[in-house]
Amino acid sequence: MKRNLLLLILMALSVFAFAQNKPYDEKADAVQQINNAIHEANRTNKFVLCQVGGNWCPWCLTFADMAQNNDTVKSVIDKNFVYIHVNYSKENKNPEAMRMLRNPARFGFPVFVILDNEGNYLHTQNSVYLEEGKGYNVKKVTDFLEKWTPQSLNTLK
Repeated sequence: MKRNLLLLILMALSVFAFAQNKPYDEKADAVQQINNAIHEANRTNKFVLCQVGGNWCPWCLTFADMAQNNDTVKSVIDKNFVYIHVNYSKENKNPEAMRMLRNPARFGFPVFVILDNEGNYLHTQNSVYLEEGKGYNVKKVTDFLEKWTPQSLNTLK
C-alpha cells in the first residue's frame, strides 16, 4: 500500500513538473516573435534558432529542457543563436509564421529552423536525427548546431 501511494505521489509530481515547463507562448504573435529574434540576431551577430512545436509535444519539452539545462548545448546556443519557441498547435497553427519558416511542420515536431541575422532562411532540421533512446544525443545536437553557426558559415561581415 505504501509503495502504491509513493508511486502515485511521484507520478503526480512528475506530471506537475511537466505541466510547469511551458516554453511555448500559445498566444504569441509568432511573426512578431520571429521578427524580434531577427532584430536581436542582427544586433548581436548571431543567427536565429526557431524551435517549432508546442507545449502539447513531449519531445519539444524534452529538447527545451536540454537546451536550458545541459551546459554543453546551452553554451553553443547562447554563443551563436537567438533561440525562440514558435508555437504550432490545434488552437494556433500560426500559418503566416509557418510560411515564413517554409512550412516546417511537414517534418514533425519539434522541428528546427535556422535563419541568418537578416532573416534569410538557412536550414530546416528534422529532430528525429538528433534523438537517441528517450531523449536527445548531446553530441548529435551540438554537431548539428555547430554546423549552422555564423562562424561556420562565415557569413557575417
